Amino acid sequence: METQCITGQMEFQQLGRRGVVGRFDGGKISSDAGGVILREVEKRTGILNRLAGCFRDYRNEDRIEHTVGSLIRQRVYGIALGYEDLNDHDSLRHDVVMGLLSEKQQPDGTDRLREQDQGKPIAGKSTLNRLELTPENANEKSRYKKIVADGRAIDELMVTVFVESYRSAPLEVVLDVDATDDPLHGDQEGKYFHGYYAEYCYLPLYIFSGEHLLCARLRQANEDPASGVLAELTRIVEQIRAAWPQVRIIVRGDSGFCRNEIMRYCEHNRQLDYVLGLAKNSRLIKAIETEMAQAQQIHQSTQKPARVFKDFRYRTKKSWSCERRVVGKAEYLAKGKNPRFIVTSISREEKEARELYEDFYCARGDMENRIKEQQLGLFADRTSTSWLRSNQLRLYFSSFAYVLVHALRRLGLEGTELAKAQCDTIRLKLFKVGAQVRVSVRKVWISFPRAILITAYSNRSLHDSKKFPYAVSRALYPLPVRSVKPEQRARGQVRQRSKQASNDRGHLASSARPLLIWPSAYWLIASTFHYDRWINTTGCVLPLFVRNPG
Repeated sequence: METQCITGQMEFQQLGRRGVVGRFDGGKISSDAGGVILREVEKRTGILNRLAGCFRDYRNEDRIEHTVGSLIRQRVYGIALGYEDLNDHDSLRHDVVMGLLSEKQQPDGTDRLREQDQGKPIAGKSTLNRLELTPENANEKSRYKKIVADGRAIDELMVTVFVESYRSAPLEVVLDVDATDDPLHGDQEGKYFHGYYAEYCYLPLYIFSGEHLLCARLRQANEDPASGVLAELTRIVEQIRAAWPQVRIIVRGDSGFCRNEIMRYCEHNRQLDYVLGLAKNSRLIKAIETEMAQAQQIHQSTQKPARVFKDFRYRTKKSWSCERRVVGKAEYLAKGKNPRFIVTSISREEKEARELYEDFYCARGDMENRIKEQQLGLFADRTSTSWLRSNQLRLYFSSFAYVLVHALRRLGLEGTELAKAQCDTIRLKLFKVGAQVRVSVRKVWISFPRAILITAYSNRSLHDSKKFPYAVSRALYPLPVRSVKPEQRARGQVRQRSKQASNDRGHLASSARPLLIWPSAYWLIASTFHYDRWINTTGCVLPLFVRNPG
């Protein structure tokens, strides 16, 4: 049934003597105009373009309108902008900004072949659903599902993006390993009850290095927490070592990953160490009895938590192949004893017990924030299809939405208030911006509101040809921000300032004050790689590339 458009108007409660009237005459308006910032990051890094290269497309080119690259961009950008469900894309099909983000030649959908598709530049939910549900053995003879994801290539791409983020080889790389629960949505493949989480769930494995995501592997809940970790570490370490042969790598994880095969792997490879939690037992507790008594005495005299550390050698009776260094924390709290242990291959001469535990091992807690950010902010837990493979693909899409947003943090928000902001905060403050969109023959014009209250943020130069290929890095051309006062809005003065800004490239100015954008509208030009970067605030990141219509 064809949707009936409401062309009339609605009357609301009066404002004093004024009537309040709503009309449906705004034209093409998008609430996600800030998403063009992510597009500029993609133009520089090529993350989604390379992700699309990890898929094999067996469809007939003459009979399709949506390329694999377009579908991948639509899905990942949609997640980054807050649209977790495929159903959302039936409404997003009318959004011109989504057409722009999906790299459609006609972002307003006027080039669609069928009449019923006119004005709908991007794919609907059914097309995206076929993308996600394609089996591994699909080929050109398959009836509907013909786009096959190469999981190995996608895994390698995550590590490649991490390696590219460094100017030069670092001295040390820390790999944080952890698992979490992903509640199921019904009778799905791989359904098992997990006793610790007390629910039916998946048990995805994550590997981070700082804020960089290196692995997101969906696993069944009946597996050991360390299941598959050795294979993932081997793959990641080999890829990192191929780029940085001399780098030192340290594997860090809780007691769920304290397995002899993982420790032996690290011990038999040069410049590869580990710091892992160790589950307590009667032998370990007995080994720190003296230290626990000292901690209890200190607590009773000060009425404050007390810690005493012990460094000793230890070997299990059966499971370990050799004796290893263990650090015991004898802690006494108001509620009583709290012993903790870690095992490591790092020598005591390099890091003494307290430093190793408090400064290094406890820092792994930040990884849990990254997992929470991806699951809650980027819907990594929206694994609701019936099959494990398609749910893994959804986890990949969420993961690359995180990688893209983190690239924005790293390239465009460093040194600002949003440098450490989580993805949902960045979405709310930068991406969710209403704007009117017009598409002409030569340009896509995005008109931002006349007055937008913005907290201005500083931004470092985004141009760095040493990091990325020259042709890609020019996509983010660094020009300084100039302040434009209301009385200086005359056309000639604005043009003079724009010309001055374009001749003086450098870092953006710093500010953290709420400011108003005064000119009638800002127009983002999306059809070229060269931009006049002048903004009438000091350091506002939001309109990264703008030009005044005058």
